[in-house]
Amino acid sequence: MRKKISVDAMVVGMYLQDLGASWLKNPFWRSSFLVTDPKDIALLKASNIPEVWIDTDKGLDVPAARESFQPTEPAPLPDLQPARRGEHAPVPMAEELERAARICNEAKQAVTSMFQEARMGNTVDAGAAGKLVQDISDSVARNASALISLARLKTADGYTYMHSVAVCAMMIALGRQLGLAEAAVRDAGEAGLLHDMGKALVPMDVLNKPGKLSEEEFAIVRQHPALGHQLLSKASGVSAVALDVCLHHHEKVDGTGYPKGLAGDNISLFAKMGAVCDVYDAITSNRPYKEGWDPAESMRRMGQWAGGHFDATVFQAFAKSLGIYPVGSLVRLTSGLLGVVTQQNTAALTTPVVKAFFSTRTNERIATAEIDLSERGCHDRIAAREDPIKWNFPDLDALWLGDVVAGRA
Repeated sequence: MRKKISVDAMVVGMYLQDLGASWLKNPFWRSSFLVTDPKDIALLKASNIPEVWIDTDKGLDVPAARESFQPTEPAPLPDLQPARRGEHAPVPMAEELERAARICNEAKQAVTSMFQEARMGNTVDAGAAGKLVQDISDSVARNASALISLARLKTADGYTYMHSVAVCAMMIALGRQLGLAEAAVRDAGEAGLLHDMGKALVPMDVLNKPGKLSEEEFAIVRQHPALGHQLLSKASGVSAVALDVCLHHHEKVDGTGYPKGLAGDNISLFAKMGAVCDVYDAITSNRPYKEGWDPAESMRRMGQWAGGHFDATVFQAFAKSLGIYPVGSLVRLTSGLLGVVTQQNTAALTTPVVKAFFSTRTNERIATAEIDLSERGCHDRIAAREDPIKWNFPDLDALWLGDVVAGRA
């Protein structure tokens, strides 16, 4: 629905439909787009345009905007009830990191074993994944950012296995954000853990090639959803959700994905969730042939793909579950300080906790200081994302990991 609002009411997550002004006053190269960067709002306010039109069917409405980047309400889902957050009370990031590191190590070993069994032609023991999914689910309930952020740190030889763990954790967090029943959340977690099992049947020299794949090699890799579906179909106890996500997590809502080229409502909610989680972990992880993108930059770019690659409602819920500036993001504050995001503020996603460690005004390191941007009296704000590759800080991950060793996962 189109709605005219004051420019002062604009927030990240709204869909700007029409500026309602001459193109001469337009500060952008386009007039309709999802606002994913605070800089765009600053440009809009500087243009002296008093009011704009937003589309609440494609982005946030004004009431939801007060909480910053609330997802639009998803369509009613059959047989799904509002989620219960579990029995675990939320805990601080630092408190959960140690437990999350242990779970990551155990999960990596379990997933590695499943892949090895599949490569030897043995039936995958999906039942063994149940306790693992529960442990990951419990950790996410205590603090979603801890395990998800830790699983992003992968060694080259462990990427495929830890990718499965990361997607499992994100599917659980996203399922709860969407309001799914806990049984459906567990199915989503299992689906994330098993979604790439088909890669066990892809030749290792292709799967681990440290460079760009040839067309022939890429065609082989594209077979992994169907191969995984066949593999899991032979196992006992695999949910229909896991089979669906395994086969369809590379489908795109515009119909350009694979293997079936499904579009829109022909793709299930769970497969749409899998697509978002799979891509986020892939683009934020370091690979032999490319550096991973910064988490906040990844979120911004994925926001531009929503509506084509991803379902817009699912992506908005995903952004709410991880934050516009996920843990590990490098940001510049209005004070000129650089800091790394260490914890989310679920009430307002533009004001996380940041560990400041560098001054751009003096161009030197400073004593680290935790700044809760949501605290009353704090006048600092995030001014922009920063590119970690440009700054090349060797200890960036250690700054948010604390006592947990970077790269341990």
